[in-house]
Amino acid sequence: MVGPEREIVGAFLLVYAGLFPIVNPLGAAPMFLSLTSGVAEERRNRLASSVALNSFLLLLGSILCGSHILEFFGITIPAVRVAGGALVACMGWRLLDGRGTSNLASSTEVSPQRQTSDGFYPLTLPLTVGPGSISVALTIGAHQTSTAHIALVSTGALLGLSALALTIYAAYRFASPLVRWLGDTGVDALVRLSAFILVCIGVQIGWGGLSELIGSLHGV
Repeated sequence: MVGPEREIVGAFLLVYAGLFPIVNPLGAAPMFLSLTSGVAEERRNRLASSVALNSFLLLLGSILCGSHILEFFGITIPAVRVAGGALVACMGWRLLDGRGTSNLASSTEVSPQRQTSDGFYPLTLPLTVGPGSISVALTIGAHQTSTAHIALVSTGALLGLSALALTIYAAYRFASPLVRWLGDTGVDALVRLSAFILVCIGVQIGWGGLSELIGSLHGV
């Protein structure tokens, strides 16, 4: 695969594989099911659709605004790639070690009326898209601005976010049969495999930024 297709596929995989382990829709599906217990099936389906859309918009805004925020604070792209890559790798390691979602339940304790009155809090934030996901999206956005073919990369990133939103919808829409089918062992195995991929992505992003910083020293 060469040319534009490679750029699009590369951006798609970076966005989807980078955000999937942190968003972790399969791991969050049982909690979504718990928070919407007692809700009619039709209402739960609408909430799943609303959460998917809200997550898409929130992550898209983080990716698009990431470079502008960095420019405002005078932070260079290579520097944020090193720091962001380390952060992504650290988050992946925490998920791999089984400590990444230990406090999720306590952060979503709200009244039953609020749980189902809207799809943003707490079902979208912080259950689905939390501070970690936003940080990763901001880092990916800064990484994307450093590429040559920005239009192609943006297309791939948009497709990646769309695929992630569809995954969130499917995981929440079919949360009940999904949990029964995978079981605790299957969900845990999938989360840990995704976490290892996230560690590799973090190392790759960090190494790219470090290489640019080292290269800039030769020009001094």
